[in-house]
Amino acid sequence: MSSSPPIAGHTHATAPTAVVVDGYSAGNFYPAAFAAAGARVVHVQSTPELIPTMLAPDLTAYAENVICSDEAELVELLRRYDPAAVVPGQESSVRLADRLSAALDVKSNGVALSRARRDKFEMIETLRRAGVRCVEQFKSGDAALVVKWAEQQGEWPVVVKPVDSAGSDNVFVCRNAAEARAAAETVLSGHNLFGSRNDEVLAQAYLEGTEYIVDTVSADGHRYVCGVWRYEKQLLPSGRNIYDRDVLTAPDEAPVPALVAYTDEVLDALGVRWGPAHAEVIVTDRGPVLVEIATRLNGNLNPAFHDLCIGHNQAGLTARAYLDPEGFAQEYGGRVYRRRQPAYTYNASTSLDGVVQEVNRQVVAEIDALPSTVVTGVKYAPGARIRPTTDLMTAALRIHLTSPDDGQLAADYERARLLKDSVYRVG
Repeated sequence: MSSSPPIAGHTHATAPTAVVVDGYSAGNFYPAAFAAAGARVVHVQSTPELIPTMLAPDLTAYAENVICSDEAELVELLRRYDPAAVVPGQESSVRLADRLSAALDVKSNGVALSRARRDKFEMIETLRRAGVRCVEQFKSGDAALVVKWAEQQGEWPVVVKPVDSAGSDNVFVCRNAAEARAAAETVLSGHNLFGSRNDEVLAQAYLEGTEYIVDTVSADGHRYVCGVWRYEKQLLPSGRNIYDRDVLTAPDEAPVPALVAYTDEVLDALGVRWGPAHAEVIVTDRGPVLVEIATRLNGNLNPAFHDLCIGHNQAGLTARAYLDPEGFAQEYGGRVYRRRQPAYTYNASTSLDGVVQEVNRQVVAEIDALPSTVVTGVKYAPGARIRPTTDLMTAALRIHLTSPDDGQLAADYERARLLKDSVYRVG
């Protein structure tokens, strides 16, 4: 166990403490959100070394970084902070954060359904037991059994993916037995995004329909829907269905009310009473059906962008829910966001393959100068290895765009699409 010394300017006595477990990716927005709500923020690093596949936490943003591999010792170490909240900074720390918050007797979703909030097979089976509409599925550590199940379903395609990863990691849409076998073998021979070996593979019936994001924040079961976004994807010849852009929907347009009602059923079935949730739901001819849900921030979160197009952001709302649950419930409980202006999050794919020699800052500046652009996220630096996009994590750029003018927004998106491949010079 190790703990860095407190950073100057933070005090123990007056401010409540929020604990962020593994603040990778969008978890990097928690320190500012909790600090703005008046909390001192402590980070727990659950692994001796930082996970190399994820955007690392900015440890300078925390009062302390605690590294401890013994969970009982970690509980006692955190107890001295008398934390007001313990939140997962990314998906692989959901179950640890559940255990820590329960052991510390702070606001918690508890441990009884913790596995179902992380293991995608158990997640769907929990919905089935609760009578919530869900997909047919099967899991196994044997690729041949996965193929057998798929053939017995008698309907192609099927989806093959890891049981507990994220970011569209190794998600395959398989049109026949050969593709299903190859996908299952690929998953079983590797590791998930967080470095854990894939001992089993999950196969699910393919859900035909449009996919949506439903983001929520809860305070003791009082839920606020803080955004519904429509996915637009590209299906590659390899069977990978990659993200292109997320389009902010108006809360009163179909099928948003049905999505909100369905997501509420899912949250109830999975015991989600506190904190953020990021659901992916496909609207089929039977109605909304869950793809998966994660009790952490939307990975595409950008507070400045969301504050512009929706008027708030999921990290700030989560801090409010934990630190002022009564105020949160009064202001947000049972309500739905308002779309202030149209918005896209564009995850730009690439076919580039090689080592980045240069980032063309002139092209980046041109994208930044588009009237709708709020943030251009350049994912690769000179010297980095860039490969053709296969999932969300290997997108070349992430560009947040919003404008009160639909036409301007669409034009700027098309211009960004034309410019994206000129950002990197690859050798």
